[in-house]
Amino acid sequence: MPLIVTPTPPLPLIFGPFDPSGASNLPIDTVICARLGAHAGAVATAIHTQDTAGTEAIQRLAPELIDDQARCLLEDMPIGAIKVGPQYDPETIATLAQIAADYNALPLVLHLSLPPTLPDVEDIDPEDTLSALLELLLPQTDLAVLDAGLPEQWASQGLLSGAGADDPIAALHEMGVPHVLCCNAPLSADLKGLILYSHEQASQRWAWPASTVRAHDRESLLATVLASLLAGGLDPISATQQAVLLVTPMLDRTFHPGMGQRLLLQTTP
Repeated sequence: MPLIVTPTPPLPLIFGPFDPSGASNLPIDTVICARLGAHAGAVATAIHTQDTAGTEAIQRLAPELIDDQARCLLEDMPIGAIKVGPQYDPETIATLAQIAADYNALPLVLHLSLPPTLPDVEDIDPEDTLSALLELLLPQTDLAVLDAGLPEQWASQGLLSGAGADDPIAALHEMGVPHVLCCNAPLSADLKGLILYSHEQASQRWAWPASTVRAHDRESLLATVLASLLAGGLDPISATQQAVLLVTPMLDRTFHPGMGQRLLLQTTP
């Protein structure tokens, strides 16, 4: 069922790479938003050459083009929230950070992930990209979505040392993000799930179904649903609670369209 049916639907704005296989990010994000009764604006920050087996090449788009397209939409439509998907270079991140600063009243969902290892991005130091995300964009983020193993990894690399906190999640809070949603987090010895860490509040935990599709597809799906809910007026904690209920049944529906991996099926049942 649609999340909201109104004459003017919630309007999230999605920044991310264009994945032509429809596995994650653009354009599948817009389909997910439509299923929830939202209408997504989209700004491509890179274009993949990709099929269901993997990514062969990445063409990063000029920061000036990204900035122009984003501001066209933000000045034309009553955007209600922003989602930022995977980004590959500090220049693009700096552009997105300036846009977020200029529209700081809009809630921001940041999907954090490791930069890819492809020839197209070998000229970029992955730590420079991660540092830009953590230093420029994270402080403006309302809700970060990431794999549970990443904060520990970043702490071991010294990327969180500036925050002054020993615990990686506490360090992310000190760096400015009030809500951190960790996926694939250990809930018990044999169970993984979701944990929402909210600054100075008790954490919340949910079981997270095992899936045959790639983990980043699930995190991207979750971040997109959260952006739609925030655009509809929910606060981050309420949005996360509702997103878990909405996304869990979506994970049961997959199909095998090509020679590679199975994909999440986003068509209406």
